[in-house]
Amino acid sequence: MPSGRFKKILIANRGEIAVRVISACKELGIQTVAVYSEADRYSSHVRFADQAICIGPAKSARSYLDLPSIISAAEITNVEAIHPGYGFLSENASFAEVCETSGLKFIGPKPEVIRLTGVKEQARAFMRDMDVPVLPGSDGVVHSPAEALEVAGEIGYPVILKASAGGGGRGMRVVNQASDLAALYAQAQQEAAAAFGAPDVYLEKFIQAPRHIEFQVLADEHGSVEILPERECSIQRRHQKLVEESPSPAMNVRLRNQMSAVLRKAMAAAGYTNAGTVEFLMDEHGKLYFIEVNARVQVEHPVTEFVTGIDIVKAQIRIAQGERLATILRSPVELRGHAIECRINAENPETFAPSAGRITGFHVPGGMGVRVDTWAYADCVIPPFYDSLVAKLIAHGNDRQEAIRRMNRALDMFIIEGIFTSIPLHRRILAHTDFQAGRLDTNFINRLLTPEKVEAPA
Repeated sequence: MPSGRFKKILIANRGEIAVRVISACKELGIQTVAVYSEADRYSSHVRFADQAICIGPAKSARSYLDLPSIISAAEITNVEAIHPGYGFLSENASFAEVCETSGLKFIGPKPEVIRLTGVKEQARAFMRDMDVPVLPGSDGVVHSPAEALEVAGEIGYPVILKASAGGGGRGMRVVNQASDLAALYAQAQQEAAAAFGAPDVYLEKFIQAPRHIEFQVLADEHGSVEILPERECSIQRRHQKLVEESPSPAMNVRLRNQMSAVLRKAMAAAGYTNAGTVEFLMDEHGKLYFIEVNARVQVEHPVTEFVTGIDIVKAQIRIAQGERLATILRSPVELRGHAIECRINAENPETFAPSAGRITGFHVPGGMGVRVDTWAYADCVIPPFYDSLVAKLIAHGNDRQEAIRRMNRALDMFIIEGIFTSIPLHRRILAHTDFQAGRLDTNFINRLLTPEKVEAPA
């Protein structure tokens, strides 16, 4: 296993996160190897990396999810480490294990920690034992509709069924009454099996209008853990985040410090290393309940970078090199201003259908406090095979109102022609009185879209 400073890293991903990792490596003086599918031959990450290797056809299962192809590319190019980005193999414990046995450093948690955090009922049980507040629910997988009925009867309706092995909104069903449970249980199992290869589901209490709050974790390989300020991710559609910000308008210093202390203890006890996120739901009384750990860098990490001044991707690499947090982070970590991120997706803002195709015009905004993370450029083609994220637009201000004003300005100056994008929807979100006032919950988009349809771009 390599130790000390890396000379070359392979990025086992695509799109904006691959470009983001390449940027961090360039600043650290590390060479990079990009892998790409045939559909991504002309993608930016292929151009910006020092080397690039095609690992298969467009279908993810035969390229970005193909372990032998990625390991072969790493061995051919003599890299010392692999950065998995997010999605694809980033939380695959078997991939992390294969990296280790191949003499490659996996830039992320250890395989056993990924397994602990990746199986939802195990993670819930662990967090409960560590005095982290957890929603009432089943003690592990519910094996039959009858068992689910018994648990639901004990904790009270509504309840939610969730896939044990996955996330992202798949394998989830809300049950409002006992008569619906058996059918929804079968649906959740079928979807979980199709999405994650395992039909196991568990059950927990459903909060009707929660906020979604998450805490960024950085942990070195010497036992030190740092919990960075929280992010608010409540604006979602079908459990897919659209807008994120830091800090949360609902958080106060006392609760932030309390959660940081308990999470620092829990993540240290788990043996967690590298970057990760602990996600919570907040009820109407301001109480937080643990839901899951994402054992990887998050899409929304730039808002935390803006308010802390910490480069999270560079920190990941330096941690994997064996460096201590004390040398990587400023002490103490200070919260500076407010940051908001809008995920600019290639999709029709009226129907939310993906909008693949060629970008005929492209201009990114700039100026004070504005950042754009993207892989796209004028005349590039958005392929239909992967997620629809084109760019992440991030705005930072001295306070939330300045961040909102900067984001509005940046959205107005962001030009993407030739495809539909979510920019018109983001303008509507920011203009809504509830968003302006910080009154957020996971039902926000439903309320926004119910009165009228979203306008399509001109």
